Amino acid sequence: MKLKEIERTAVQAWSPANNHPIYLATGTSAQQLDASFSTNANLEIFEVDFRDPSLDMKQKGALPASNRFHKLMWGNFGNGSAEPSGVLVGGGDNGVLTMYSVQRILTSKGDPVIGQTEKHSGPVRALDFNPFQSNLLASGANDSEIFIWDLNNFSVPMTPGTKSQPHEDISVVSWNRQVQHILSSAHPSGKAVVWDLRKNEPIIKVSDHSNRMHCSGMAWHPEVATQLVLSSEDDRLPVIQIWDLRFATSPLSQLEGHTRGVLAVSWCQADPELLLSSAKDNRILCWNPSMGEVVYELPIRSQWCFDVQWCPRNPSVFSAATFDGWINVYSVMGGNLEAQQRTQADKISSSFNNLDPFGTGQSLPPLQVPEQVTQTTLIPPLKKPPKWIRRPVGVSFAFGGKLITFGHTKAPGQQMQQTYPHQVFISQVTTETEFLLRSKELQMALQSGNLLDYCQGKIQTAKLPVDENLWNFLKVNLEQDSRTKLLKLLGYNTDGLISQALLLGNFEGAVELCMRAERFADAIILAIAGGDKLLKETQKRYFAKQKTNLSVQNWQDIVCMCDLQSWKEALAILLTYSKHEDYTQLCDMLGARLESEGDAALSNDACLCYISSGNVERLVECWVKNHETSSPLALQDLIEKVMVLSRSIEMLRGIAGPAPGPVLAERITQYANLLASQGCLAAAMNYLPSSSKEVSEQQAVVGKSSVVGEVVLGMRECWGFLPEKFTPLAPITAPVMGMPAESQGTHPQLSRLQESGQSPPGAPKEGNLQVPGKVGHSPATSILGESTCSSLSCSFCINSAGFFSCQYHQLPGESIEKKELPPEHQALKTTFEGLVQRCSAVATDPKTRRKLEDALQRLECLYEKLREQALSPAILMGLHEIARCIEAKNYPQGLLVHTQVVSSSSFSEVSGFMPILKVLMTIAGKLNV
Repeated sequence: MKLKEIERTAVQAWSPANNHPIYLATGTSAQQLDASFSTNANLEIFEVDFRDPSLDMKQKGALPASNRFHKLMWGNFGNGSAEPSGVLVGGGDNGVLTMYSVQRILTSKGDPVIGQTEKHSGPVRALDFNPFQSNLLASGANDSEIFIWDLNNFSVPMTPGTKSQPHEDISVVSWNRQVQHILSSAHPSGKAVVWDLRKNEPIIKVSDHSNRMHCSGMAWHPEVATQLVLSSEDDRLPVIQIWDLRFATSPLSQLEGHTRGVLAVSWCQADPELLLSSAKDNRILCWNPSMGEVVYELPIRSQWCFDVQWCPRNPSVFSAATFDGWINVYSVMGGNLEAQQRTQADKISSSFNNLDPFGTGQSLPPLQVPEQVTQTTLIPPLKKPPKWIRRPVGVSFAFGGKLITFGHTKAPGQQMQQTYPHQVFISQVTTETEFLLRSKELQMALQSGNLLDYCQGKIQTAKLPVDENLWNFLKVNLEQDSRTKLLKLLGYNTDGLISQALLLGNFEGAVELCMRAERFADAIILAIAGGDKLLKETQKRYFAKQKTNLSVQNWQDIVCMCDLQSWKEALAILLTYSKHEDYTQLCDMLGARLESEGDAALSNDACLCYISSGNVERLVECWVKNHETSSPLALQDLIEKVMVLSRSIEMLRGIAGPAPGPVLAERITQYANLLASQGCLAAAMNYLPSSSKEVSEQQAVVGKSSVVGEVVLGMRECWGFLPEKFTPLAPITAPVMGMPAESQGTHPQLSRLQESGQSPPGAPKEGNLQVPGKVGHSPATSILGESTCSSLSCSFCINSAGFFSCQYHQLPGESIEKKELPPEHQALKTTFEGLVQRCSAVATDPKTRRKLEDALQRLECLYEKLREQALSPAILMGLHEIARCIEAKNYPQGLLVHTQVVSSSSFSEVSGFMPILKVLMTIAGKLNV
């Protein structure tokens, strides 16, 4: 679409790309005459203002010239200093080469001619500025004459080498766009010469063997240093040849679209895929040289266009100079070409403004002209977006920390027939390096099972005592005999509290501890050492306890009433004396007190209680109240503790722990999302439910109070596989062995026992020592006057130093004749025990075999309830459904039924046997039996 026009018979030159506003310079053409046959010459500068919708261009400067112009060039020389707008150089007749100051032309101040020379012997038809060094100008004239000018010294030129033979006119000179010391020249005969100014000689000559190639134009590829185009003005060969100097024996390709000789070419510096050409067929075409296709064509004009030039600053615009004396500016972006000129009558009418031009006293009547039909011609734009409006690069972030980028890439010296590859690059962006490193370490520890070393590493690198304590507790949870080792972490031995009481001479306190732990024999022995009064009180308390069994409520009193500053002592008591089935609840109660009633430091201690009980959810809830988890590393700290504690529970239970509660689920989701954002998608998936079923179950645990019983059962199963025997305790009087003599002497009855070497009253005689497996009378009988305990026997040994120790052994209970299972439930026993046998037959892992051996004993609890008909119909129905699923080997369905039964039943009804059924079905599923 035409944007601007000016009526001039002239050559043209655009202002450089860094100049603003955009100017177009014109110089009177030396080879043409206008209708007036004037021989005057002018140099003019016009502003090309695309904001002005009219076709006119405003003249900004003009001056008469002494010579008409064959070629006009606008360069950057002096731009920004002495010549802020650059310089114009014109080649004229008689070898005249003139340099003008653009600034002086625009301001009309001073002599605009700043340099002139007549070194050439004929008309100067070829000019070009070096794109790398703006002070270097190449010029060409007759007799193969080429000069290289340094505009800093315009008087003495250089030559690129010896003149080419035979001598002929130079029609074009052009500097290479990639290599600054390479210059090319072309002759009308069709020959092109490439010069190396470093060697001061031609390095290659290119010519068409048909001898019909009359070169009218030449241009280097804007990006590929070895490629150039030559145009032919011979009507017999109206082509544009593309040459690659690496294969200079023949053209690389030819652009054939014009029907008559090509007069000019111009290669767009902003897009190598756009090449303009004008020819004698009155057409102006825009080519994609790499594809050999025409991507834009101007409507046919009535005159030849002898010069076309791209605008350096606005690459969508080009100018065309025609032999009919017009210079037009067009856009390759298309548009509507309507009648853009008003009729002469309209111009006259507007000029006279409807006044009386002839003095008749009357204004001109409206001009009656036939109505003209406006014809609209649609000019399509380029067939594909030009490079300057294409995004050169693009970027977008995607899920998983992926960065998607694209850009135009090409290999050096790429062949023009090949399109430039459009590549999309996907890269991984990681911003949390330390977080990823720690996450990877955690994953490796979880996968390898080497959590003890992992915890030990955390202990060694802990910066705060709080963190060191937490990791010590987490490590102990993974070890055998964890309760004993937890006591050591608290600073106590197994019988440390009693020993401490003895060391301080506090027999009353030691007796109190033994009574609470139902260690009645120890209590009586210590009471004897404490005096008659303490002995009588102990006997009285013993008889009272025999009437009302000691319950967990006594330990709850300690937890609820102890001084919070003495929480370690309270936890040590629970570790030493509470039953496994009560321990979890009591630890949680102690932790809840520390959390709700204590300060921030005690809240950290509450976390230790929750670790001891294995309550992951309570640990998380407590942690997030006092620690921020928004940053990646802070969240990693929490997840490390959660995963290690969860894995310790899983190792004890043999199956995965309960679904996370709302607080933990939220943190796990954040953690998985953070891993995903860093590109660790596989690791993130490990922390999320693996199926929609698990998601539903997790939502059920979080949202329904009816399934809390299943979570509680899961916590109890943490301890379910520990041996059901009383852990042998260290000698309670061992610390006394290290007491000073004076301290020992403060206890008269102990001293008398030591001196006499006698056993306490009622101690068994030598040869009458009871051993495990044989039922006998309690040694406390002679002290209390009656039997005190039918299930325990105490062995007293007087060592050489006169000190005693005791050890308890659990004896089998008295055999009782069992009832037969009701016939309708016999199938349950057959199915469950058959499942145990099938699993035992293929199980090779020692841990799994121990679980299976323990399963037979735990199933007795179920059989006993079946004999006593103590189960509700709903539970019985669920058990039979589970049995049918086992027979069908549909263990997932059996586990689903199991969950339904547990969630709808009371804890006391099912806690004895439902956990082991879940373990059995899980093992069977893994063993595929």
